[in-house]
Amino acid sequence: MKKASFKGWFRSGSPGVWLSGGAVSVAVIMTIGLLAVLAVRGLGHFWPADLVRASYNVPGQPAQQLVGEIVEKDQVPRAQLAGAGLPVPADGPEFMTRELIKVGNRDLGHPDFVWVVGEWLQEQRQPEELVTVERREWGNFYGYLVNIKENGQVVGEGDGVFSQLYPRIDRVKDLARQLNRLEKTEIGSINARLERIRLHARKLELNHQLDATAQADMDTERAVLKARYEGIEAQLGDLHQAINRDSLTVRDVNGQEIEISMGKVVHAYQPNAMGVLKKTGFYFGKVWEFLSDDPREANTEGGVFPAIFGTVMMTLIMAMIVTPFGVLAAVYLREYARQGPMTRLIRIAVNNLAGVPAIVYGVFGLGFFVYVLGGSIDRLFFPEALPAPTFGTPGLMWASLTLALLAVPVVIVATEEGLARIPLSLREGSLALGATKAETLWKVVLPMASPAMITGMILAVARAAGEVAPLMLVGVVKMAPALPVDGNYPYLHLDQKIMHLGFHIYDVGFQSPNVEAARPVVYATALLLVLVIAALNLSAVAIRNHLREKYKALDN
Repeated sequence: MKKASFKGWFRSGSPGVWLSGGAVSVAVIMTIGLLAVLAVRGLGHFWPADLVRASYNVPGQPAQQLVGEIVEKDQVPRAQLAGAGLPVPADGPEFMTRELIKVGNRDLGHPDFVWVVGEWLQEQRQPEELVTVERREWGNFYGYLVNIKENGQVVGEGDGVFSQLYPRIDRVKDLARQLNRLEKTEIGSINARLERIRLHARKLELNHQLDATAQADMDTERAVLKARYEGIEAQLGDLHQAINRDSLTVRDVNGQEIEISMGKVVHAYQPNAMGVLKKTGFYFGKVWEFLSDDPREANTEGGVFPAIFGTVMMTLIMAMIVTPFGVLAAVYLREYARQGPMTRLIRIAVNNLAGVPAIVYGVFGLGFFVYVLGGSIDRLFFPEALPAPTFGTPGLMWASLTLALLAVPVVIVATEEGLARIPLSLREGSLALGATKAETLWKVVLPMASPAMITGMILAVARAAGEVAPLMLVGVVKMAPALPVDGNYPYLHLDQKIMHLGFHIYDVGFQSPNVEAARPVVYATALLLVLVIAALNLSAVAIRNHLREKYKALDN
């Protein structure tokens, strides 16, 4: 009876349901676990950690004073520490604590991070007067704030020094924003106009049309721009002088003092004296800086806004290119092409293209798009700029086209499946009412197949947005803080190189000289890339669901 019951249960298909449900559950748990790891390790980096001061007493060596953030703790076998040359006692415990401490003060000859044995850390305490100074260069400084100077004269020290510090940091930030606006916007506009004048003069020269009148007009315009540039240059000098007016003197735990210009200070705070509410506000401010600022310190500090902008811009351009081409190819194969051996062969080729390694597309994009197509465009339309390439070099347009080529098979397959689902009766009914085949296709078939087209676009975005290997060849670089969109004609610069979140992860994770400092940035950027792709996909899903509801009545 039990045997028959088991056979009936097996034949009912329940094992398949349980296996499928279990596989889905495992996939969901693994995804949630991955996101949790990225969130904890990445977002935790922005929390203002308390500073610890301790005496590090290595047996047989003089005691050292340490100040820093405890980043990581783990248990390691005593034999492993002994193998590393540490004077571990032979009769000690089997496992000992190893701690990673961020000690900063790189400009004083210290490494940013040090591994220490936890059992040898003595007299650990957290004085409230310890200060963290986050700098634009040389990383963090940990120690004590001695005084604040204005034009070399001490204006604050002792208990009231922080009341002088915070307003001066805010003042420097306002001046830095003005400086950035002048350098990127005003001077960038002048340089762009000067370059256009130079190219126009070269074009007239090549066409033998450069006469005295044209030369005089261009000289006049150059003079106006030069006068404007000199005025801005004077403003820049005043701003630089104002930014470097103030400085602060800090002292490390060993008593060594250094003076730091306020223009190099990003933040200065006392983490041990901050409450939970104040730390929470500081935390969200740091997260916003990560999303809105430019990177610095070999991409291991600062923000990733240029990479976010480049990723979204490239993905949107790719979607605008791949969707019409993929839909047109699918419409031809399904609606117009004669269904024979050649059509079947084309479908097999399209399906195989979806499995080609991404780096192959990158090599093709570099060889064909950049060198052949871009070089031809330069010779035909930009001869005045040669030998400097305009489109004959990796850039945003070639990166988007390469990703579109990589993703177009996905759109073709998804659109074909959507077209195949449209009932033949709808086509025949439209034709019977007097509509032409083109009108039937445009007003009946394509609107009803639009959810499948959006599905193909979603899959294309998911496939292409996270690619790194082909982008390294066709337009993505380590550092490109200038955005491809600005106020200078033609406003969208498709020839410009861009940053990308995926390449940023690769560069920071594998090319950074400071591995420990780069690790939390890798986690945070990876989480951000997942969220950006999810946001793009959810936007497309919302459009697809709207279209599906709109044409559901016709489908029924």
